[in-house]
Amino acid sequence: MTELLHTDEHDSPKWQQGELIEVEITDLSDTGDGVGRFYSRVVFVPDTVPGDRAVVRLLHVKPKYAHAKLHSLSQPSPHRIRPSCIVADKCGGCQWQHISYEYQLEAKRNQVIQALERIGGFVHPPVDPVLRAPSALSYRNKSTYPVGKSATGQVQAGYYQKGSHQLVNLNQCPVQDARLNPLLAQVKQDIHTSQWQVYNERRHTGQIRHLSLRIGRRTGEMLLTIIVKDWNLPGIEKLSATWLKNFPGLVGVCLNRNSDRTNAIFGNETRCVAGTSYLREEFAGLEFQVRPDTFFQVYTETAEALLQEIQKELNLQGQEVIVDAYCGIGTLTLPLAKQVRNITGLEVQAEAVEQAILNARNNNINNVTFVVGAVEKLLPHPDIQPDIVLLDPPRKGCALDVIESLRRKQPPRIVYVSCKVATLARDLKLLCADGMYTITRIQPADFFPQTAHVEAAAILVLSASGKGI
Repeated sequence: MTELLHTDEHDSPKWQQGELIEVEITDLSDTGDGVGRFYSRVVFVPDTVPGDRAVVRLLHVKPKYAHAKLHSLSQPSPHRIRPSCIVADKCGGCQWQHISYEYQLEAKRNQVIQALERIGGFVHPPVDPVLRAPSALSYRNKSTYPVGKSATGQVQAGYYQKGSHQLVNLNQCPVQDARLNPLLAQVKQDIHTSQWQVYNERRHTGQIRHLSLRIGRRTGEMLLTIIVKDWNLPGIEKLSATWLKNFPGLVGVCLNRNSDRTNAIFGNETRCVAGTSYLREEFAGLEFQVRPDTFFQVYTETAEALLQEIQKELNLQGQEVIVDAYCGIGTLTLPLAKQVRNITGLEVQAEAVEQAILNARNNNINNVTFVVGAVEKLLPHPDIQPDIVLLDPPRKGCALDVIESLRRKQPPRIVYVSCKVATLARDLKLLCADGMYTITRIQPADFFPQTAHVEAAAILVLSASGKGI
C-alpha cells in the first residue's frame, strides 16, 4: 500500500507519480478541475469541488504542479451534490455534475473576473452575476456523438471517457433535450441491425463515424445527421423513411461525408436522404432555418436572454448603423436589425451567409446586408463607419488586424460576445489600451450548465480621452 503523504511543513515529501497526498481544494481551473496546493506546488484534480478535503493520487508530475486523480474524500465540500447522470464520473461530456448549480454560477463569474484581472490587467472589472439558465439539465439543442463498437460487437454512441479515447455508451443524456433520447437509442439499435460497419479510426475502415442530433427547442422539429466515410449505406432510404414515420418530430435525415483521416467531425458535403435538410427554430421572435453543420447556440433560451441584455444596454433608437462581425447565420444580426437604420453582417463562411440571407428574406427583414469574407480584411474598408460594432468571434478571439482596425475607426460603442474568457481578456486589454475604450459592463451567461464553459458579453464605450489617439 502506498504511504499517504501529509502536508506537515517539516516533512520532506516525495513528489512523484503514483504517490497519495491529501489536499484541500480551494479553486476551480478554467477547464473545470479542482485546484489545491501541496506545499508550494499546485495540484489539479478533476471531480473535486472547492471545500473538498481529498486524498488524491499524483499522475503527471512537474516540478511546480501536478495532475492527480481523486482517490477518496476526507471531507466533502458543502457545494458537492450527487450527479444526475449515472456515468458522470466517467463521461467526458460534463465536468461539473457533482457541483451544485448555485456554486457553478459563482465559479463561472469568478472565472471571468480572474481572466480579466490576470490576463487583461483590469482592476475590479464590472462583472455582473451570471445569467442563470432556465434549467441546468435537458437543455442542449444539439448533440454529436462518436460511434464505436463494444467488445461484444454492439454499436455504441456516446462521449469519450475523461482523458481517454474510450467511448462511454449512452442511450440518453441528461443535458441534451430529453426529446432526443428515444431517437438516439433507436438509431443506435437500427445501425446495429443494418450491419453497417462502424468506422475504425486507426485503420481508416468502416462507414459510420458520428451521429448528430438537433432539435428546435420552440418548434420541436428534429434533424438527424449520420456522418459517414462514404455514401455507400445500403437501405438508408428505407430506414430513414421508417424513422420519419416513427418519430413525428423528425423532419429530416441527412448524410454528411467525411472521408479524411481527421479529428474534425463534419466533412464538406451533406446530402438529405429523407424529409428536409434543415429544421426550423424560433429565436427572438424570428424563424431560423438550421442545417446539420450550422453554428447555432446550443442553449436557445439563454442565448435569447443574453441578447435581451445587450439590447437593453444599447438602448437602440432606430437610427444606428451596426456592423456584426462574425455574424454566422444572422442569429444576432436579424433581431437587432429590427431596431436600427441598417446593419451589415461579416462572415467568412459562404454557406453561413447563404443561410443568413435566406433567414432575412423569410422574416421580411430588408435593412441588412451580409458580406462573405474574413473580418480582418472586410472591416478596414473605408465605407464601413458604424456607430456600433458587434464582435462574436470563435474561441481563438479576434485577429490582431481586427483590433487595430477598430482602434483606427473608433466606433462609439463595441459589444464583444465571447465564448472563451481568456481571449476576451486579451482582446479587451488591447482595445482599452491608452484609455481609448472603457468597459461599462460585462454580462456572463450560462450557455453550458454542468460544464466549465461560460459566455460573456462586454460593453465598451469610446472614452472622451480616447478620440483622436
